[in-house]
Amino acid sequence: MQEEIANPAEKQKFITRDFVLICFSNFFLFLGFQMTLPMLPFFITDIGGSDQIIGVIIGFFTFSALFTRSFAGYALETRGRKVVYVSGLIIFVLTIGAYAFISSLALIFFVRLLQGIGWGCSGTASGTIASDLIPSSRRGEGMGIYALGANTALAIGPALSLTLMDSLSFKYMFLLCAGSGLIAVILSLFIRYKKVDKSIVKTNEKHQFFERAVWKPSVLMFLITITFGGIAAFLPKYAASKEIDIAHVKYYFVAYAIALMSTRFFTGKLYDRKGMKFVFPPGAAMIFIAMLLLAWLPNMKVLILAAILYGWGFGTLQPAFNAWTISLVPQNKRGAATATFFSAFDLGVGTGAIIFGVIGDLFGYYMIYLLSACSMVFAFILFLRFAKEGSFSKSTF
Repeated sequence: MQEEIANPAEKQKFITRDFVLICFSNFFLFLGFQMTLPMLPFFITDIGGSDQIIGVIIGFFTFSALFTRSFAGYALETRGRKVVYVSGLIIFVLTIGAYAFISSLALIFFVRLLQGIGWGCSGTASGTIASDLIPSSRRGEGMGIYALGANTALAIGPALSLTLMDSLSFKYMFLLCAGSGLIAVILSLFIRYKKVDKSIVKTNEKHQFFERAVWKPSVLMFLITITFGGIAAFLPKYAASKEIDIAHVKYYFVAYAIALMSTRFFTGKLYDRKGMKFVFPPGAAMIFIAMLLLAWLPNMKVLILAAILYGWGFGTLQPAFNAWTISLVPQNKRGAATATFFSAFDLGVGTGAIIFGVIGDLFGYYMIYLLSACSMVFAFILFLRFAKEGSFSKSTF
């Protein structure tokens, strides 16, 4: 449990003991989180919440994480990786466990606020720790492999949750999710963390909680994750309204995650070798088509096809954007850059959940996914504008 590791950027090898530990710790963190996602809409409905309340509660969490990430990025460079990561994990575990003992909407808002703080710290720290362990020449590939933990959790978490909901009460479900997070805490204690160079931080006249250098990948990520807000908050209820058995919705998440994981074996290398122009257009197109299919959604087959396309699209774009973000800043600003990038990620999910809660209530669930498709059109137009400006570095375009 030492605090310092050798600088891995000097080596080409990145599959090390510490890299494996952060990947598995991240997996159990995401497993606990992903298991709560399909549960929360039904849990909130069970205690009297409407669709609009569901959207606000889910969005409230992401805005809390958004606010926290800016401070977490700074703390990663001044206080160290370990204190931010472990503290965030502990807060996250305690708040998930707290759901088992509350039945008030007001208390849920409060717990979601605290949970967002834990998620903002642990998520920002985890990505930064992984980037410390990957050489720059293999960053796209390495971040893709690191993301497999979250993707595997996505395959298992929602499906397991929807299956167990038939036999376990909400109380025991939330305790199970907290147990997964506890495993992440234990694994985090054995990682040898990069020691921060405080002398570099002190030379900066003014610290920026949000790193302006990474605003372009962050804005594009925001427009993409708006679509995920509508899926995370309302897809199970939407499928049920289409007379698709709610128990079968778990196969959407399984198909999505398998498709997502399949991209990790080639898209990272594609980004490293060819740049963003070979990654963004096909990825954005697949998400766009997936949203149109969800808006239509005549049967289970179309639901699975949408899941596969969305998984391929999101799996193509997210690690490339993450690698692009890291490439835009020096090593001592990785924490702030990661915080900015994932703040945009959270802001997109939260904005989507809140806006789509109102849209779904007023116009029907199908309109959520039509508007999500429009978000992807805007993202593509913005990407073309960035390309025309010639603002991409050689390493990304």
